[in-house]
Amino acid sequence: MSSQGLCLGEEAPDFTLRDQFGQDIRLAEFRGRKAVVLMFFPFAFSGVCTGELSGVRDRLDEFLTFDTEVLALSCDPVYALRSFAEAEGLHFPLLSDFWPHGEVATAYDVFDSAKGAPRRSSYVVDRDGRLRWSVHNANPDGRDLDEHLRELQAALG
Repeated sequence: MSSQGLCLGEEAPDFTLRDQFGQDIRLAEFRGRKAVVLMFFPFAFSGVCTGELSGVRDRLDEFLTFDTEVLALSCDPVYALRSFAEAEGLHFPLLSDFWPHGEVATAYDVFDSAKGAPRRSSYVVDRDGRLRWSVHNANPDGRDLDEHLRELQAALG
């Protein structure tokens, strides 16, 4: 692994995490059926994270058109993610990497141990379960967010 995430073309590390409703979501369940956008975000209810995930919410139908699942991951507990999803109208899975704390973010080489949270990072996992596209430490807001989401859509294309 590099300091900027995993290498494109390699198999995405599998995981099972609970979503905001306490349901288990396993990455491998999408293999052969859908591409998956993995969006690691540091903290629920923080300004930049709220803006980024609200941007995805507002354009969700554009992502789902491409037979894609959007999964957002943070180290927040399930209950915080549920409150966050309800407050912001987020109708896609928010996954809790709470315990063991940051295990999935670590597997994707995006865990910031000093902050105890993942670095803002996104991956596209293709239908074969391989990493196809990534961006790390993006700080999307305004025009940068639109560019970030366009890049994600292009990677899915």
